[in-house]
Amino acid sequence: MEHVNAVVIGSGFGGSVTAYRLAEAGQRVVLLERGQPYPPGSFPRSPAEMGRAFWDPAAGLYGMFDVWGFKGCDSVVSAGLGGGSLIYANVLLRKDEHWFVHDQPIPGGGYESWPVSRADLDPHYDVVEKMLGATPYPLEQVPFDDTPKTHAMQDAAAELGLHCTLPPLAVSFASQPGGTPGVSLPIADAGYGSVHGPQVQRRTCKLCGECDIGCNEGAKNSLDHTYLSAAAHHGADIRTSHEVKEIRPRPGGGYEVDYVHHRVPQLPPRLIKRRRPPVQTISCDRLVLGAGTYGTTFLLLKSRDAFPGLSDALGTRFSGNGDLLTFLLRAKDRNRVRPLNASRGPVITTAIRLPDELDGVPGAGRGAYIQDGGYPGFTDWIVDSLDVGNDFERAVKFLWNRFTEYFRDAPDTNLSKEISDLIGDGALTVSSLPLLGMGRDTADGRLHLRDGRLSADWSAETSEELFNRVRKTMQGIADVLGADYADNPMWFRKRIITVHPLGGAPMGAHPGEGVCDAFGEVFGFPGLYIADGAAMPGPVGPNPSLTIAAQADRLATRLLEDASAQRSAGGSAATVPSATGAEPAWGAGSLDGAGNGSAHGPVSGSRGGGRGPSAAAPDRTSLSFTEEMKGFVSYGESDPRIGELAEGRRHLSFRLTITAADTDRFLAEPDHEAAAEGWVDAAGHGGRRTVEQGTFNLFVADGEDDRRLMKYRLFYTDGEGRRRTLTGHKNVLHGPPTRIWPDTSTLYVRLLDGHVGVDEEDGADVVGAGVLHIQLTDFARQLTTFRTSGPDGAGKLLDFGRFFAGELWEVYGPDPA
Repeated sequence: MEHVNAVVIGSGFGGSVTAYRLAEAGQRVVLLERGQPYPPGSFPRSPAEMGRAFWDPAAGLYGMFDVWGFKGCDSVVSAGLGGGSLIYANVLLRKDEHWFVHDQPIPGGGYESWPVSRADLDPHYDVVEKMLGATPYPLEQVPFDDTPKTHAMQDAAAELGLHCTLPPLAVSFASQPGGTPGVSLPIADAGYGSVHGPQVQRRTCKLCGECDIGCNEGAKNSLDHTYLSAAAHHGADIRTSHEVKEIRPRPGGGYEVDYVHHRVPQLPPRLIKRRRPPVQTISCDRLVLGAGTYGTTFLLLKSRDAFPGLSDALGTRFSGNGDLLTFLLRAKDRNRVRPLNASRGPVITTAIRLPDELDGVPGAGRGAYIQDGGYPGFTDWIVDSLDVGNDFERAVKFLWNRFTEYFRDAPDTNLSKEISDLIGDGALTVSSLPLLGMGRDTADGRLHLRDGRLSADWSAETSEELFNRVRKTMQGIADVLGADYADNPMWFRKRIITVHPLGGAPMGAHPGEGVCDAFGEVFGFPGLYIADGAAMPGPVGPNPSLTIAAQADRLATRLLEDASAQRSAGGSAATVPSATGAEPAWGAGSLDGAGNGSAHGPVSGSRGGGRGPSAAAPDRTSLSFTEEMKGFVSYGESDPRIGELAEGRRHLSFRLTITAADTDRFLAEPDHEAAAEGWVDAAGHGGRRTVEQGTFNLFVADGEDDRRLMKYRLFYTDGEGRRRTLTGHKNVLHGPPTRIWPDTSTLYVRLLDGHVGVDEEDGADVVGAGVLHIQLTDFARQLTTFRTSGPDGAGKLLDFGRFFAGELWEVYGPDPA
């Protein structure tokens, strides 16, 4: 098997930056990119070329546009050497300093929390901006001053009292940095050659508006012309048309990567007899995932069984960075004389910033940016009047398929083939001036597998206030420019199109909060890093490319420091957990539910108020699962039912890992007691607080034969240093089977002053009360968290299932009489 120091998957902003830094440091690096290289002049332009410019290998398509459809949003990402930089609009804006939020509540539970700050990233922002040649649009220079849409946006912002800037762009407007701008000038070599070969000639921007479909001039300082060329110069082995399929820990240390090498055909897909390429494997000491938000998360989800103990945060914090596309139709120039020509200039030249309440603007809500859009100036493939019938038929077929898929149980989430068919040999015209919005939407989406395919649960509802604010501002811009405002046609279903998907494998302070740490290293798996948008724990706000690249540069710095320290100490290149699939034994030095190291065993009887489950002997099997519940409590109230609904109620939630150290004993003893570890989240009282000790009792008899209780007792300390006890019970009482779900998903809780055991509860002071519930989606997720450690794990899990079902039958089954 081939073995190297490091494998980097993907050549986007995370993968390219990391590959360059490692190669520059002398590491043997292999970069695997699924797409093809696109030197200047090779980007598709004709109708036939555009019809094949989509990524769907199963349909014989190996182009650069990868289009996805999910519940609530559609997405366009890129497959090609340079990743998203091939089709992005060049904007390099830093994440606003105040937008690095900490423990900001998310509707429905949980937090957006950034473990890095602007100060952490600023040195890396500087380095990336220099490498990518960041420079604002030279509007004051001839002929760049003749850009109608730029002046129109500036005029509209001034009229509306908004702040408008010319953001830094990764575009060459001059032959060399600091030179005089000019159109179609030859660009000087940066000193490291071109990954596309010495024959490549690049020229400065010619204002054609083709940035988002690939720059055939080479004026874009995309990653293939910058970081990847520099990485190749330093010896990085860059392999295109190599698609990664599986990853896993390598016995003895490091990681293994399975991939296929696509042989891209030159004939139309319908003439090709497709064969599945063979799977090959490469191993490495360090593995860097830079396959993009979808690619990286998909790989981790598919390979999850190979990574026991991977954080439950995998798939969470998905968002579209507030992306919103609208159109201004029949817009006029600044004098309202002639139609606005939005095709002149780069795709984006201006950025209007909407302030955030975090900036100290009360009532502003979440911040956002609005940027001018552009479209290609060429008109060679606008719909031919002789082909209208065929185009109409294709469009109807596409829309009908989208409609039926929306109502099917398992929609096809890859739309590339369908859009390719829709384009066919022609395309529709574009509108006068597209407007691009983005901002701090709510990162409450979830990526997961559905029938082996990537799926997303996301809705615009929790971000509707942000979207409405952006839309209202865009409508104001339309009024200033005398234009008609038009929403994205998908907005009638509250759908968005995002080109900035983020999250899925977010950074966090501990495994209970994220998949990887603040440097991108995956918790529990040394040497495995996440370098792309999947690691973002929430929206960036402005265009996220620069922040992803800066974070990757920071990641590479730490990785190289660690490698140097290990070499100095004479240690191995990487160490990883056992690849046997065995879980660590809970209660004997493990991670608690909040991800904190724990050297103690389960709760002792003296503090937990009960005898407590004993640690498992070597020949015993432990069982654990994770549960999350959310609801409301009222402080100063002692009745849970009243506290849930009272005015002034506050959010309360917890997330617990329940562990029975000895499954047989847990099932046999009448108290059915297990340890509970994790956190309690008390809004307004310190937020998320670690459970210091806790117990859980399952189906405890309570006097009557047809009544059982599920009991919880959690010790924690609130934000003001006051000890608190959360005590609660689920009331499982005889009734019709329809009562099973509400009874087993409803927890009546009281908050007590101090750490109070069972025997002390009668005289304890009650400081609050309310009701928590488990949502159906959270329950479905809970079912996937059951784990065993020890002999005959599958059998013990089956024993638990029989016990659980039997107890429910005892309570809710028919009366024997």
